[in-house]
Amino acid sequence: MSASKTGLGDSTDMSPSEIVKALDKYIVGQNAAKRAVAVALRNRWRRQQVQGDLRDEISPKNIIMIGPTGVGKTEIARRLAKLARAPFLKVEASKFTEVGYVGRDVDSIVRDLAEVSMKLVKDEEAERLRPAARKAAEERLLDLLLPAKASSFSDRPPGGKLPESSPAPGTENTTREKLRGLLLAGKLDDREVEVEIKEDNKGFMQIFGGSGVEEMGLGGLKDMIGNMGGGRSKHRKLKIPEALEALAGQEVEKLLDNDAIQREAVRRAEQAGIVFLDEIDKIAVASEKSGRGADVSREGVQRDLLPIVEGSTVTTKYGVVKTDHVLFVAAGAFHVAKPSDLIPELQGRFPIRVELEALTDQDFVRILTEPRNALIKQYQALLDTEGVSVEFDESAISELAATAAHVNTSTQNIGARRLHTVMERLLDDLLFSAPDIGAQTIKITAQYVKERLGALAEDEELSRFIL
Repeated sequence: MSASKTGLGDSTDMSPSEIVKALDKYIVGQNAAKRAVAVALRNRWRRQQVQGDLRDEISPKNIIMIGPTGVGKTEIARRLAKLARAPFLKVEASKFTEVGYVGRDVDSIVRDLAEVSMKLVKDEEAERLRPAARKAAEERLLDLLLPAKASSFSDRPPGGKLPESSPAPGTENTTREKLRGLLLAGKLDDREVEVEIKEDNKGFMQIFGGSGVEEMGLGGLKDMIGNMGGGRSKHRKLKIPEALEALAGQEVEKLLDNDAIQREAVRRAEQAGIVFLDEIDKIAVASEKSGRGADVSREGVQRDLLPIVEGSTVTTKYGVVKTDHVLFVAAGAFHVAKPSDLIPELQGRFPIRVELEALTDQDFVRILTEPRNALIKQYQALLDTEGVSVEFDESAISELAATAAHVNTSTQNIGARRLHTVMERLLDDLLFSAPDIGAQTIKITAQYVKERLGALAEDEELSRFIL
């Protein structure tokens, strides 16, 4: 199978400034955090260029992002992983418990990362093999169509039906090529064909709670039961396009080298994996509280995390995964606890600390309009599917931003996530009635925003529940 030299995708030779520019397309502000993750990603590429044993000695510089909710911490890490085409896993530190207690153990982080890596590599390889698989699927589909259709073309003998014996030289090939032309032209799309589909029983084990099965040491049992009946198949009648997709999927599975994919998945997880540890402040313990009840358990989670972050070996169903070069990005609001409340050993494994700034009215204006996935662009695209064109005045955007900022100040600051609530409330009536009002253009003005949001924004009690 093909793989990049570093296993980090095609974008890892981007310079830090290019990485920051790429992040700017989706995330407003937070330049310090963008610079930190850009350098961390570039350092991975640099490490791959180092020759000799020294390469293995260079460890990633893990990062702690400090800032309130909704300012872009998760989005920065997620977009970074997409740039690098790297396995990315987001976990909440508060969901884990110390070994010996009921709950998720920290080793499941590595097992989940291996799963993500496996899916990423398998999808990449399937995409690479899809053209060859589609050609093979076309041939299988023609095999299904030819017996029923061979007698319907002009090269049929004058007597009517084709004889029981072999057709005249070239007749079958000519018919097949005519069929192929009709198939590729989409002229057979309304026809149905009977296709053999293999049953998949893997969903059966989901009733046991997914990853919990892995944590009980029953991953092999899960696979065994999931594959029971894998050899069984059933026949279904499908339209030609659906049948082609189903057959192409089967051909891809035949072409995949699962052993090679597993090896690459383990390597990608080890060399390129990014783990985002959210809410790490929830497991920090202020020194004056140390030794009390639940705080002891939180400190225990930190000590369990330490080997994973430092570099350890975890057995997964795809092989042994070493975490020495996995990049860990931790994040937390740290309203109550401080980074210094983490145990010293864990602090030392996160040498880079960046503080993200709270968002202002102007930041909200930019978030609404500038990113490629800006909220206003999303709602315009949604309503455009109904033939309704929505235009926002600059004054309306400013009013929306000011409303969101005001509600954040008067209730609870949830950052840019407030914009989702405000936009949904603003366009609620329009989203409901769009299919009935027909194609037209709706202008959103500052007055329009005030009429629909003004009273709610001013009423603090209503804002708490509605905005």
